[in-house]
Amino acid sequence: MINPTKKFITPEEYLALEEKADHKSEYYNGEIFAMSGASNNHNLITGNVHAALHQLLAKRPCRTYVSDMRLLTSPKGLYTYPDVMVVCGKIEFAPNRNDTVMNPSVLVEVLSDSTQAYDRGEKFALYRKIVTLQEYIMIDQNKPSVEHYRREGHFWVLEALETMDAILTLPSIGCEIPLAVMYEKVEWETDQANSDVNLNQ
Repeated sequence: MINPTKKFITPEEYLALEEKADHKSEYYNGEIFAMSGASNNHNLITGNVHAALHQLLAKRPCRTYVSDMRLLTSPKGLYTYPDVMVVCGKIEFAPNRNDTVMNPSVLVEVLSDSTQAYDRGEKFALYRKIVTLQEYIMIDQNKPSVEHYRREGHFWVLEALETMDAILTLPSIGCEIPLAVMYEKVEWETDQANSDVNLNQ
């Protein structure tokens, strides 16, 4: 049953509101969803991955974007802001926009406790509809753990990386990123607890 008090927001209304907003929001199927702020570890990992890809792709026809670039998953799909996005070849923008990309090759999301179910579930289902998308990476910010999905024909194949000496290989763009680089300067809760103990001794 439709809730009569709930107003349907058009994509045009969402985009107009987003241009004036002081925070980012997602949009899907007539609804706007505020995006929560990112933790220190989330920001460090996002920056590390973006910096590594930017350097590796510097002389290639690929662009790397951090979380301020918006993505539209399909003409009537989800508007969102991936943590890191790689677009290779000619960039395809949403109609009448120059700030909303539609043809990523690689997407990266850093997981948080509040969004990891969404990133693995509904969001990934919408990402899979992007015909140009070849690889999707989800990175745990609380421990060394990376879930790497790559498209193989009609299937998506999962590779799980769970040690700091592991290397993430992205065949669609010919790049490799060691987890040690991805997690550089990231402190786990156990590291912080040990540091506090040492300071108090």
